[in-house]
Amino acid sequence: MGRSHELKKHHGPKTPSSPAAYDTLSTLLADLGAQPADFDCIVTGDLGHVGADLLLTLLREDNIDLTPVYSDCGSLLFGDEQDAHAGGSGCGCSAAVLCGPLLRDMQAGKIKRLVFAGTGAMMSPTSVQQGQPIAGICHAVVIERSGA
Repeated sequence: MGRSHELKKHHGPKTPSSPAAYDTLSTLLADLGAQPADFDCIVTGDLGHVGADLLLTLLREDNIDLTPVYSDCGSLLFGDEQDAHAGGSGCGCSAAVLCGPLLRDMQAGKIKRLVFAGTGAMMSPTSVQQGQPIAGICHAVVIERSGA
């Protein structure tokens, strides 16, 4: 934990989001003294298949296995049928999945505790034109259903 994953070459906007999600999720679990199994689901915004695989690989290096409870909003929204390897709009995918099936399942009592980790890239035309890497960002919230 606390290890920095430096990318050696320029990547698309989903790739830097994966190390940001790694840092945020591993820190969240450590701060809470929690394991992935303590949650019904842990969901990232829109890493897509490419970024989600990278996130799971980074976490496995720290002996954290999210696979039993992990999903990515982009992967859930687009599925395997559409050619969205690196996802779509993180804002759109996150909003559609969180405000649709996740909160509906929470209201129905199927989900009691979830981690929602919004991911994104700090896109700056100036930085890109100057050949600078794209910075990734991730923030996470734990959403719990009270005993209703």
